[in-house]
Amino acid sequence: MKLFCLEIKRLLKTRSTRILLIAAVVCALLTAYLPMTFLTITAFDEAGNQKKLRGADALQYAKELQSEISGVITPQRARAAVDAYQACLREYGVQYDYELPDDAYTLRIVPVSPLVRRIREAFADPDTGMVPDALELDPEEVEGFYAACVSRLNALMLMEQEDHPSAQKAAAKMYSQVSMPFVFKTGCSTNVMDYQEILMYLVLLLCSVIAAPVFSSEYQTGADSILRCARHGRVYLGVVKVAAALTVCISAFALCTAFYIAVSRALFGTACLDTSLQMLYSVSSLPALTVGEFQIRLAALGCLTLLSAVSLTLLFSARLHSGAASMALSMFFCILPVVVYMLAPDGVSAWLLSLLPASGVSLQASYLYAMTGFEFLHAGSMSVFLPIAMAAFSALEIPIFCGSAVRAYVRHHIS
Repeated sequence: MKLFCLEIKRLLKTRSTRILLIAAVVCALLTAYLPMTFLTITAFDEAGNQKKLRGADALQYAKELQSEISGVITPQRARAAVDAYQACLREYGVQYDYELPDDAYTLRIVPVSPLVRRIREAFADPDTGMVPDALELDPEEVEGFYAACVSRLNALMLMEQEDHPSAQKAAAKMYSQVSMPFVFKTGCSTNVMDYQEILMYLVLLLCSVIAAPVFSSEYQTGADSILRCARHGRVYLGVVKVAAALTVCISAFALCTAFYIAVSRALFGTACLDTSLQMLYSVSSLPALTVGEFQIRLAALGCLTLLSAVSLTLLFSARLHSGAASMALSMFFCILPVVVYMLAPDGVSAWLLSLLPASGVSLQASYLYAMTGFEFLHAGSMSVFLPIAMAAFSALEIPIFCGSAVRAYVRHHIS
């Protein structure tokens, strides 16, 4: 334990490590605030005067407007929202809401638009996936909103996974666990989740830089030859170095994500965390989670990704003589999932994204989009939801990479 504490102290006393950790905390605070800057709305007073609101003022005004649909979305509340939406369009003789005057749009459409958007999605054409216009909705059929959600999921999986009945069954089983009726609370934004994913990716890059010279810097200076002669200078020291590097990186990740979640919840409020994930992304989203649970789940899966990716970086550090080379290689593997997502064919990309350690936080290839999407990993007649496969491979890779790093360090003098 004493050697472990000394190794932690050595890492933290390194000037570059301190700078990178400070940068990570700054990134956490900055990314937590940025989603609030995107909130804008045009407010109208009783005299019809308009005013542009931004940030917290826009959020508060939106909460007041949407107070009628806030809470449990019953079939009756769904129908009332469609009735109000259609009545406004018919009153002004238009087909689309963007044709309305600004005051009518803000005061009559904005209060119900989040709910009507999901209702339209639920009643999409099962063959083409085309969403109907608001005026094409039958208010009486809207009361069957939740039955339509199940039908929509089944139709969507037939389109997305036509050749894989096992994926269709797995999706139906997952969706059966989703709590209905849904809950909606104003204040939630997909931008909050997007920027949490960006933060985790930035922290991963910074932690990879911290871990890259753990072994290779001692190879360059020759210090490893001296340390190897000490009583605990071989396997034990290798294990301590790996454990210390992972501890520093996990602590940095936990601190940054905790700051991000705390600041974002202080800015947007905690009531919106009870919103069903299906009301934020898609009525067909498979995870049976609220927004608050989803945010915590992303952080936990991001931590798993960090452990896997940093373990690979430590393996590079133990195998290579140059800190710059191990850093460059680790950066390559951090960026590789983004390239794979953009260029690889669907079937191949699913396997590669599951296997690549950094995939879980790599922007479009991340757990955020995998969990809100409908991608499955196929092996014969078996289909596994992509986020589950990614997490399973990451959990397997951590001990493999760490053990390989220690072995490479112990055997380094032979080569």
